[in-house]
Amino acid sequence: MVLPSLAVPSQMETKLAMSRLAETKDFSADSFSPGLEKAIGCYDAPVQELIVIDDLLSALVGIEGRYISIKRVHGNDDDVTFQVDASMDLALQELAKRIFPLCKSFLLIHQFVESRSQFKNGLVNHAFAAALRALLLDYQAMVAQLEHQFLLGRLSIQGLWFYCQPMMGSMQALSTVIHKASTSNFVGSAVLNLLQSHAKAVAGDNAVRLLLEKMTQCASSAYLGILERWVYEGVIDDPYGEFFIAENKSLQKESLTQDHDAKYWGQRYSLKDGIPSFLANAAGTILTTGKYLNVMRECGHNVQVPVSENSKLMSFSTNHHYLECIKAAYDFASGELLNLIKDKYDLVGKLRSIKHYFLLDQGDFLVHFMDIAREELAKRLDEISVEKLQSLLDLALRTTAAAADPCHEDLTCCVERASLLKKLGTLKDLDISRTVSDSNDLEEPVSLNGLETFSLSYKVQWPLSIVISRKSLTKYQLIFRFLFHCKHVNRQLCGAWQVHQGVRALNTRGTSISRSSLLCRSMLKFINSLLHYLTFEVLEPNWHVMHNRLQTAKSIDEVIQFHDFFLEKCLRECLLLLPELLKKVEKLKSLCLQYAAATQWLISSSTVIPKPEAPSDGSRGFEKFKQGKLRDPSQPLKLITGNASVTDPILKFEREFNAELQSLGPILSNRSQAEPYLTHLAQWILGVGNEQQVPISVPFYSDL
Repeated sequence: MVLPSLAVPSQMETKLAMSRLAETKDFSADSFSPGLEKAIGCYDAPVQELIVIDDLLSALVGIEGRYISIKRVHGNDDDVTFQVDASMDLALQELAKRIFPLCKSFLLIHQFVESRSQFKNGLVNHAFAAALRALLLDYQAMVAQLEHQFLLGRLSIQGLWFYCQPMMGSMQALSTVIHKASTSNFVGSAVLNLLQSHAKAVAGDNAVRLLLEKMTQCASSAYLGILERWVYEGVIDDPYGEFFIAENKSLQKESLTQDHDAKYWGQRYSLKDGIPSFLANAAGTILTTGKYLNVMRECGHNVQVPVSENSKLMSFSTNHHYLECIKAAYDFASGELLNLIKDKYDLVGKLRSIKHYFLLDQGDFLVHFMDIAREELAKRLDEISVEKLQSLLDLALRTTAAAADPCHEDLTCCVERASLLKKLGTLKDLDISRTVSDSNDLEEPVSLNGLETFSLSYKVQWPLSIVISRKSLTKYQLIFRFLFHCKHVNRQLCGAWQVHQGVRALNTRGTSISRSSLLCRSMLKFINSLLHYLTFEVLEPNWHVMHNRLQTAKSIDEVIQFHDFFLEKCLRECLLLLPELLKKVEKLKSLCLQYAAATQWLISSSTVIPKPEAPSDGSRGFEKFKQGKLRDPSQPLKLITGNASVTDPILKFEREFNAELQSLGPILSNRSQAEPYLTHLAQWILGVGNEQQVPISVPFYSDL
């Protein structure tokens, strides 16, 4: 910095004043005490001016002079005042006081630099202090030039004030920032936000604004280094905890397959308070980018975002180039992870496999399983052997078309400890627990058997567990249990229908058997209509919608969103989130099962069956009776008419079933306004607007 020439005193005045100034300096160091120093008022005005300039040059770098002292308030180092000798010329006092704010700013900045350079204050404060130290070096160089001019006799106090003015605004602005940072003990992003907010506040002063922007750039360099490692490598290199992304190491990826309420994906990495303002709009993108890179690293798939010189995040500017680099890193990480999960881990294939088993897309294995596991499933809950059921399930899988599925070995079975209704009420998921728990009249069965509690499970490995989590599998299990029980009711009614077919040769018109046959047809129509609605009207269309959306998904979060929406929609449309309707359907299914169980007695009580030999096993005899093998064809069946013990139960079943079915109509009609899909259910079950007959036997639907 070169100082321009100033108007200076004459040579004689300067020599005289300098000689007198030299006389005033003929004191030892001990004589600098105010009590021993001669009052400045004892000197002539030119000498006073030189003394004041000399003291001011010392004060500018934080050193006390003979007639200018520095006072600090005890316990508050930021509160600094400068005092002058009261005998000083008033004009000199006024000029000196104008320069004191610059002296104070230097002291505050210097003190901040020394304190914030310590290890504990973080990388941002270290970088900020380094930038301030470089500024102070320039400032001290300016003071040294002024002192050189003073020694040459070319500096007056007006000239000193003239040279100090350009630095005054900048130093005061910095001291204001530093005071706030020190008072609030700011670190990390708080320092950057403070600098940036002050830069915007002084937009009218171009020099100060540029200085504060430069300080922000310097202070943010270390912070951007942390950011660069996160978005390019997925690594949090943050020794002082300054970064706005926190890692919760207590949340492990294994919890996704074990805990229904696992928080790994949402809270393993999360945003903290105090995001830098220039990154606020991109904070979510930054968080997600690093998460995706971490998933790939957890899979052993080492990947790093390609970095060029233009993509370095070492500074930010008004052209928002750093935001473009962040967006490019996100696009790369998102695409790589999506391809990894779709291609290497075959997400869609795994979902299709789950659909085969849990949504009964290919039900041949289940039909075989229900046949060979009939006795075990009929046992009480505490008598069931899960190991035996698992071996029977494996047998069914190996001997049916399911053996062609490469994922069939991941399928396991389990037995729940609660009924479907109770399970729905205990889930913490808001939409489920709220709707079910609000219905206080749901009845829990007195005793449960395997047919009511049997369920499937599925082994899902990382990283597919991000999408198919324990929570998602629980929703699949709820749908499966509902479908499985409906299929069980269907099979029981089909057995009852076969019993009726065993006596079809008789003239049953006007008898209790005829009435029972009509009731059996009505029940079969109901359960098959329900199964048709659940499979063809709900599960299959929603699956195809989800499948098409997955093909267009651009990130794993979109995949999770589409999959969760599919499950939520299926749960609702399958009535599992509508307790009033679910209770009616469960009551109707219960009546169907009671009727099917009573059919053997009802038919046998209405006919006289010639018995050439008495079978020792009643159940086997009933099976032969259903197949028409027990009686001698030459000895025809005979009807027993007027048996009230047979007619009354049939009429009771008929009244209760019709009453429950009719009460379902108004409920469906009222709810269909808010839930339009219930219109289809009403059409299938009640025949509303649809007179088409439903076939007696509805097979499991195949993969369309």
